Amino acid sequence: MGLGVSLTLGTGLAAVAFTGFLAFSAMLSSSDAAWSHPVASAGPADGGGEHQRAVSTGGDMLGDNPLYRIGELGEVTCEAPELDPEDPESVEGFVHEIADCLDRAWSAYFASAGMEFSSPNRVYWYSAGHSPCGAFPTQGTAAFYCQANQGLYLGVEDIVEASAGSDRPEAYTFLLSHEYGHHVQGQSRILAEFHEARAGVDRETADELTRRNELQANCLGGVFLGASGPGLGHGGAERENILDDVGLRSDRGGDHTHGSARNGRLWTAHGMDRVDPGACNTWDAPEDLVE
Repeated sequence: MGLGVSLTLGTGLAAVAFTGFLAFSAMLSSSDAAWSHPVASAGPADGGGEHQRAVSTGGDMLGDNPLYRIGELGEVTCEAPELDPEDPESVEGFVHEIADCLDRAWSAYFASAGMEFSSPNRVYWYSAGHSPCGAFPTQGTAAFYCQANQGLYLGVEDIVEASAGSDRPEAYTFLLSHEYGHHVQGQSRILAEFHEARAGVDRETADELTRRNELQANCLGGVFLGASGPGLGHGGAERENILDDVGLRSDRGGDHTHGSARNGRLWTAHGMDRVDPGACNTWDAPEDLVE
């Protein structure tokens, strides 16, 4: 949709620090990588046996969604401008170009699926503000998606701080593709089903549902990264950097809402390797892959 709305009210966000880790991919070997799904290609392995859905998800839009039935996203051709993390204008221009690419890729995929799609509203902030989903920024949040107004919110300076000033463009591409993954969930009615399933359940069940939701966004982001990587110049080193960033967005301490670093890396790598939203059905995955 071209340039979004920039909020220039001031400065500031306390953001999470980033550290590195090793990529986790051994569980996704081609010989035993998939547990089967009746309609589309599926997600990471559980050893090949039957399994039961761990929680009641209330309907077929989670585990049997039209999004899963079309196949690969297809090659995405796009180029990103040079990125100078010390120049907010450069950062904003970079994320706009990546968002344009995301719009083209996912709108074409939804059209192939015969599903309606509208691009998210882009709101890029430089200081505090309010969205229908609450005030921003909040502790540890440099970007978020708000389903209430289909808003993709991103702190232009805050994502740099949250990435420890990284000059690696793929770090920001992953961050944006993950949040855009939530928009894909919203457009396919997965988010609506998720919120309905989570309403009124106990904390443990709500956290598990939230992990399934976040890990699916990781995988959908990975689908885009896998499809666009050649055009964006992503090779093996960039893949490892992306998986580093995934782990740093995972659960630590007392939070259990985004999944372990192991599973965050697993689902993201699976999306990059399969390039197929059907590989991202976390809702029917066994519990150990959404811990």
